[in-house]
Amino acid sequence: MDRITIDLVSDVVCPWCFLGKARLELAIAEVQDEVSIDINWRPYQLNPDYPPEGVDHQVELAKKLGGKERMDSAHAELKALGAEVGIAFNFDAIKVGPNTLDAHRLIHWASQESREVQGRIVDGLFRANFEQGRNIGDAKVLADIAEEAGMMRSVVETLLSGDADVQHVLSEVEAAKQMGVNGVPFFIFDQQYAVSGAQPAAELANAMREIGKAKAEAMRNLN
Repeated sequence: MDRITIDLVSDVVCPWCFLGKARLELAIAEVQDEVSIDINWRPYQLNPDYPPEGVDHQVELAKKLGGKERMDSAHAELKALGAEVGIAFNFDAIKVGPNTLDAHRLIHWASQESREVQGRIVDGLFRANFEQGRNIGDAKVLADIAEEAGMMRSVVETLLSGDADVQHVLSEVEAAKQMGVNGVPFFIFDQQYAVSGAQPAAELANAMREIGKAKAEAMRNLN
């Protein structure tokens, strides 16, 4: 079976990234008998200028989107799309707009344990922010999520209290920008093919099938 690696550039405060993740999981389920998929989560920051303590989310997002009416309209659309893939968006519960640097550090540390642990951390962060309204810029919340995902709480607390891997995360964000990523989610298949945006599951599944076929054909030609 052909194996495809997907580098998924995202930010855990991006609702379209949460939607893209859910759609990708549906697509993977659809092609699981045809190709094997590995996911590497790569960092991006939509709001790198937010302070460590965060901002008033409702106020800042309304400003960014051009007013409360536009924000409410966008949220209504996302709620409907989320319901289709099992996401219970609760935008009213989100009080703090966090700086996600520490959340991305946690995702990086999880990757050093396994892709499975990293996947649980990413899922926990998205759900904490978008379904539970928890502040994922807060060290205690991050330690809770880490513990829930099977990581050692005391180690995570120690790492969060210092600046371990801050530069690593920032350099990865910068590398994504240098590659031309200016919006997320951004999917990179086998470091060759790129897909931008929360594409429908069927389109992602078709892309994976086509890449799998191309890899199989390339192997046949080598032999």
